[in-house]
Amino acid sequence: MDSDEAPAWRAPTRGEHRSPAAAVVVGTVALQLLLPNELVLRPWWVLPAVTGLLVIALLLVNPGRVSKRTPVERGIALSVVAVVSIANAASAVQLVDGIISGSITNRPGPVLASAAIVYWTNVVAFSLWYWEFDRGGPGQRATGEQEFPDFLFPQMTSPEFAGRNWRPTYPDYLYLSFTNSTAFSPTDVMPLRPWAKLTMMVQSAISLVVALLVVAWAVGALNS
Repeated sequence: MDSDEAPAWRAPTRGEHRSPAAAVVVGTVALQLLLPNELVLRPWWVLPAVTGLLVIALLLVNPGRVSKRTPVERGIALSVVAVVSIANAASAVQLVDGIISGSITNRPGPVLASAAIVYWTNVVAFSLWYWEFDRGGPGQRATGEQEFPDFLFPQMTSPEFAGRNWRPTYPDYLYLSFTNSTAFSPTDVMPLRPWAKLTMMVQSAISLVVALLVVAWAVGALNS
C-alpha cells in the first residue's frame, strides 16, 4: 500500500501513555487481595509484590509515551500480562473447584464477590493481551509500519465519525475485552487474524464457564 493511500490510523504518531493500563493493572491487583485465602496463590503477597515491581520497572524504563518498541520494555510489559493472567487462571480454577465441590458455597457473599473479581480480572488480562499484540503492540503501532490490523475498530472503516488523529488506545482494548466477556462474541470490533479470533474464543469460554457456574450455584442456593 502506498504511503499516500494509507489510512489515517496508520500514520506514525508520538505513541500513547502507558499510565492508563498501569493504573488498571494496579487497581485489579488490589482487588485480588480481597479474594478468600482458598482462591489466591500462596503466599498471598507474591502476586502484588511481583506485579508492583514489574509495573515500577516498566515505568522506570519508559515513564512517558510508548513511541518505540525496545526488547527490555517489551519483555517487562509481557511479564506483567503473564503474571496477571496466570494468577487469575489459578483463581478461576480454584473458584470453579470450590463451587463444584461445595467447599466455599456456604459463604454466599464471598462467592459472589470472588466471582466478580475473577470475572473482571479476566477482562483486564485479555485486554492487555489484545493491547500488547494488535499490530505488534503500542510501540509498534506508533510507527505505523504494520500494514494490516489484527482488530478492525469502527473508526477504521468510518473515519468520518472520528478525529483525524484517532488511534486505538488501551481503553479501546479494555472495551473490546469487556464486551467480548459479556456478549461471548465480537460486538463492534472484529478480530481479523487467527490469533485474535482464538484468543477471543478462549476469553469467551472462560467467562461463560464462570458465569454459568455462578448462576447455577445461585439458583441452587435460592431453592435450598
